[in-house]
Amino acid sequence: MKIAVIPARGGSKRIPRKNIKLFCGKPMIAWSIDAAKSSGLFEHIIVSTDDVEIAEVARQWGAEVPFMRPAELSTDYAGTVEVIAHATQWALDQGFDVDAICCIYATAPFVQVSDLNRGWVALESDNWAYAFTVTDFSAPIFRSFKQLSEGGIEMFWPEYFTTRSQDLPTALHDAGQFYWGRPTAWMESKQIFDHHSKPIVIPRWRVQDIDTPDDWQRAELMHDILISQESTK
Repeated sequence: MKIAVIPARGGSKRIPRKNIKLFCGKPMIAWSIDAAKSSGLFEHIIVSTDDVEIAEVARQWGAEVPFMRPAELSTDYAGTVEVIAHATQWALDQGFDVDAICCIYATAPFVQVSDLNRGWVALESDNWAYAFTVTDFSAPIFRSFKQLSEGGIEMFWPEYFTTRSQDLPTALHDAGQFYWGRPTAWMESKQIFDHHSKPIVIPRWRVQDIDTPDDWQRAELMHDILISQESTK
């Protein structure tokens, strides 16, 4: 059995009610629910929330909310792994024969069914604990620098100042869309960014963190372009 878990707490501060705010015509969380449903991969699509209104919206769009997330897992400091571990424990307590739990973020409107499928295939391809989406940085991080208090700059890795960009390794970062994981990996709080995780590379133009109003506006513009491209295929 494969289960999708969408974490969606109610305490968003920078964008109030972010998880159910309308994004391009429907609640933000609905995009993740619809992707999970359309994939046909999951026997259960569960939203983990502490918020009654979010729970109601999630149910309206076809997700299950079989429990309310406890307060200690609904703070600004609660991590994704412990939230998914809580949902995993609930599923195991029901007697479900769980092969994998896929955490899909509630604010991932660009998540694609094809990527969810690629993630499942990748997880099954070997003895992986996790499989998740990543993308590359737009500039070589090994030539990055910081501004000093006196106004100047200092390289993080000065030894790479004369190295050509094409000779530097490709650096990746979390795309913030979904994480396939084995139940034991979630329950044991295994580190996601580690050697036992398989990266699913997606293009950076399909990646957008949505933490500020500017991020939200940019994401809506990106969404319009993606929809336009799909309609011309």
